[in-house]
Amino acid sequence: MKIGEIYELAVRKGMEHDPRGLEAVEKTLAREKERFKDLKDDEREEYDDEKLKNPYADSRLLYGDPEKEVRRVLAGVDMEVGEMLLADRLAERGRPIDLVISHHPEGKALAALHEVMHLQEDTMARLGVPINIAEGIMAARIGEVKRTIMPINHNRAVDVARILDIPLMCLHTTCDNLVNHFLQRLMEERRPETLQDLVKLLKEVPEYKQAVGLNAGPVVVVGSAERRAGKIVVDMTGGTGGSEDAYGKLAAAGVGTLVVMHISEKHRKEAEKNHVNVVVAGHMASDSLGLNLFLDELVRRGVEIEPCAGLLRVDRTAE
Repeated sequence: MKIGEIYELAVRKGMEHDPRGLEAVEKTLAREKERFKDLKDDEREEYDDEKLKNPYADSRLLYGDPEKEVRRVLAGVDMEVGEMLLADRLAERGRPIDLVISHHPEGKALAALHEVMHLQEDTMARLGVPINIAEGIMAARIGEVKRTIMPINHNRAVDVARILDIPLMCLHTTCDNLVNHFLQRLMEERRPETLQDLVKLLKEVPEYKQAVGLNAGPVVVVGSAERRAGKIVVDMTGGTGGSEDAYGKLAAAGVGTLVVMHISEKHRKEAEKNHVNVVVAGHMASDSLGLNLFLDELVRRGVEIEPCAGLLRVDRTAE
């Protein structure tokens, strides 16, 4: 496969599994194209053209020729300076790396992480929260995340990729959509009755089973094992954690349990106050699951995967 083909495949898979639905995502792209038409010449010079075909600002080809053929990929959850040097070292040992794929965003994709959080507004609306309330709840949080990211030296790994001439790509929301869809469908098919049943079900998934052995497996953080789960919502996409003000609205909309990658203490307390159960599935395990679901698409097309940097690699291509 060519690098450009891998990138396009990731975007397409992310759109197909977006919790908003493909039609809604295509409308988002259509609105972006209309907005682009109204930009002035100087504004167009600063515009990221990828926004016209990729609705996920945190997923980008950061360095490399899209026409380059890829036979071996070094992939992981956090691919930073050390991992770029590892790719170079592997080449010295006779195992050349054609592309590095990071799950967590780097470079300009990290700087734009807050932009994908609008996905959470539409997700809340689909659950029954009025869109005006969802947008109001998220506005302050999106601004907070933007300001938090601004001081970060976000281009370090990209600079190393350029110096070493090793292509680098990050696939964040594209893969988070995959894990979100996978687990939501699992919950709807198996319908665990209690939180204990829910945790047991998660541990049937190989990535979470591996994580248990690393002391990073699924755990109930709000509620108790014997409590009934009620309506289960998987919340694993949309950039990063949303607003703590959302829990009261989600409870009113009938959500009984949230399954998340991770949760801050401030958010945990709000969930508890609003009687919304929370199961933390595990950050690295969840990111691994989403990344694995995409990497399997590459394996089916003849690409070799070298996992590292927190990726719990599980190959499902034989299933």
